[in-house]
Amino acid sequence: MVQIIAGEKGKGKTKILLDKVNSDVEVSKGTIVYLDKSNKHMYELNRKIRLINVNDYCIECASEFVGFICGIISQDHDLEKVYLDSFLKIACLSYSEIDRVIEKLSVISDKFNVDIVISLSANAENLSEVAKSKVIVAL
Repeated sequence: MVQIIAGEKGKGKTKILLDKVNSDVEVSKGTIVYLDKSNKHMYELNRKIRLINVNDYCIECASEFVGFICGIISQDHDLEKVYLDSFLKIACLSYSEIDRVIEKLSVISDKFNVDIVISLSANAENLSEVAKSKVIVAL
């Protein structure tokens, strides 16, 4: 399942995402990965959560990002959840590519039974119906 936390920049999406990941780690039986554009939030995450700084991996386009996600999932059969902060930046996405990538992530999520939670810098009202259907928090 793919879930989206949507809102304009500076509305508090990262805080909600951090609270969600830290509460989920307490009830999770599998592993959890948090992808971000830096190590800035390292000390705000529970030590059981694996933080990956995506900028360390030379990702230049959306298809490379989807492959990166597949690689993470393939190496950890106990992976339960993946959190994506600053989705547009870490995935190298333009607004026109959002639906295509979310649909690919949904297929991957369903096939491998890994939940994906996305922080998306966009007004929920301006998203397509595909993306709107996955919004759990709109700021």
